[in-house]
Amino acid sequence: MSFSLAVVVPAYNEAQVIGTFHTRLAGVLDGIDATCRVVYVDDGSSDDTWPMIVALSEEDPRVEALRLSRNFGKEAAMTAGLDAADADAVVVIDADLQDPPELIPELIARWLDGYDVVYATRGERDGETRTKKLTSAAFYRVMERLSDTPLPRDTGDFRLLSRRAVEAMRGLRERQRFMKGLFAWIGYPQTSVTYHRDARHAGNTKWNYWRLTNLAIEGITSFSTAPLRMATWLGVSAAGFAFVYGLWVMLKVLLWGDPVRGYPTLMVVILFLGGAQLLALGVIGEYIGRTYAEAKRRPLYYIESRRGGLWPSADRGPPPPQR
Repeated sequence: MSFSLAVVVPAYNEAQVIGTFHTRLAGVLDGIDATCRVVYVDDGSSDDTWPMIVALSEEDPRVEALRLSRNFGKEAAMTAGLDAADADAVVVIDADLQDPPELIPELIARWLDGYDVVYATRGERDGETRTKKLTSAAFYRVMERLSDTPLPRDTGDFRLLSRRAVEAMRGLRERQRFMKGLFAWIGYPQTSVTYHRDARHAGNTKWNYWRLTNLAIEGITSFSTAPLRMATWLGVSAAGFAFVYGLWVMLKVLLWGDPVRGYPTLMVVILFLGGAQLLALGVIGEYIGRTYAEAKRRPLYYIESRRGGLWPSADRGPPPPQR
C-alpha cells in the first residue's frame, strides 16, 4: 500500500541533539515504504538549532524547515507543523529522543488497522524524578475526573494522526492551546501503543515545574468548568457554615447569657471567608483572562523563514494557514 507520511518535529534549543535525532529518524524512514517528509519547526531557538536544521534540509531532500518569528511555545510550534504537513498520516514527535523514532512503524501499523489517532503511552520512564512521575500521574488522573473529554493517561504529544484528524485539528484555532486535550477532543477511532520512554539524550529539559504547573492549569481550564463549580460550592459551604455558626452564637447568648467573646474565632472566620472569596475571584479571573485572549483573535504564530522541500527560500512556498 502506497501512502505519504509527514513527521512534525517541534524544536527549541535542541542543537545538542538534533543531528543524532535526524540520523535515527532517517534510518527509520528509509525502511518505510512510503513517500516521507520531515517538517522541523524551530520555535525561535537562541542556539544553533536553526542553522543545523537548514543544513539538514540541504543534505536530505525530505527535510522541510520552518522558523517561527519568535518563541511562541511548543503548542504553537506543533500547530505550525500540522498546518504545513500535507500527508495521509502525520506523526508528531519531540527532538530530544525521549520518544524513540523506531516506534513510528508500529504507529503506522495501528493506523493501517483503521485508527485515526494512534498515541504512544509511556510505560517505563527513565531520567525522571519520583516527584515528576507522581505529579504527572496525578495530573492525568485529575484531568480524567474533571474533564468531559477523556484524556489518555500517561500520554504526551508523540502520536500519529490520519489526514482527516489533522484537518480536524486545523479547524481548532483557539489561542489557549492544550494539544493533548485537543487531540482527544476531535474524537475519531483512537488507540494506544505502550513504549519505554528513554532519558533525554542531551541538553536540558525546557519544562521546569513552573511551566508544567502553568500547562496543567491551561489543560484544566481549557477542558473543564469544574474549578468554577468548585468555587461555587466553596462559597455555598462557607455561607452555610457561617449561618450555622451564627445561629449557635445567638443560641448561646439567649440561653446561657454567654458574653461576646471569641476574637481569635472571629479572625479565623473572617480570614477563611476572605480567602474563599479571593480563591473564587482567582478562578473566575483565569477564565476571564482566557476569554480576553480569545477575543483578541491574534494569529497563533508568524513564520520568519522556510527552507527545503517545497520552501527553497523565505520568499517562496505556500504559507501555512495561521488563523
